[in-house]
Amino acid sequence: MKIQLRHGAGGADTARLIGDIFAERLGNEVLNRMEDAAVLPCPAGELVMTTDSFVVQPLTFAGGDIGRLAVCGTVNDLLCMGARPLYLTAGFILEEGLDSALLTRLVESMARTAAEAGVHIVAGDTKVIEGNGGLYINTTGLGARPAEREVSAANLRPGDALILSGTLGDHHATILSARMGLESELQSDCAPLGGMVEALFAAEAEVHAMRDVTRGGLATVACELAEASGCAIELTEDALPVSAGVRALTGILGLDVLTMGNEGKLLIAVPEGDALRALEIVQASPYGGQAAVIGAVREGNGVTLHTAIGGRRAVASLRGEGLPRIC
Repeated sequence: MKIQLRHGAGGADTARLIGDIFAERLGNEVLNRMEDAAVLPCPAGELVMTTDSFVVQPLTFAGGDIGRLAVCGTVNDLLCMGARPLYLTAGFILEEGLDSALLTRLVESMARTAAEAGVHIVAGDTKVIEGNGGLYINTTGLGARPAEREVSAANLRPGDALILSGTLGDHHATILSARMGLESELQSDCAPLGGMVEALFAAEAEVHAMRDVTRGGLATVACELAEASGCAIELTEDALPVSAGVRALTGILGLDVLTMGNEGKLLIAVPEGDALRALEIVQASPYGGQAAVIGAVREGNGVTLHTAIGGRRAVASLRGEGLPRIC
């Protein structure tokens, strides 16, 4: 079946679409009530909320799809504030011509990823617009942060070590390769990182700041952290983990791995004295096997890269469009 405008009209066709595809796969005690809003128990701690929209093209790619991406991106934003993700909402904008079998697979992927991340999708919406079979997803995430977790971009301190939880550029390279029709073994890194974050806090690691390295890449995230904290960041090129496939693609196309997007990597700031222990925890966590200490926080301002040939260069945020519709 192809999605038509009548599926978004709010009548019987909309009800069948919601029941047959969404409710059957995303249903839970709260969502199944089909009310105008979800009534949720008030969690202990501070409430943390985030919102995001996903427009990635193509809708499916090696290692993931827009459904998995929508859950991972939202959950990881909550985790970066030290919150435990609890609930998601999901708004689906469907274009005419979207195949219902593909939509079903994407919703199933979303459900599996939500289960992996330990969150419930408790409210949703569906609209249908004119188009050529596309799909867009908007999500809002709600989590609870224990009072003792003081995690903020402003909390970087001189002497902190910076841990990157894995290889750079995997998602960017995968999406670009798919659009170019290149055959490769590249796979997106999109993943929910709750196991990694909770392991750090369970071990009482002193985490000052965390950021997920998404659009704009490591360069942009590092520049934002430096500005928010009033500190300088020094990165070491030789320490950056990069897969052989991504390194080959960047060499062929002249891409800078520092500005390539990711969807399952964290930049974590901890005191230098706690860096080795924190690194071991991250490496032992799901999706953290390739983690490395890649730099340090100093007094001053801006971001500097110590290059592989012994030089130093200033690092700036991504300028221009980079790769559009990457997430």
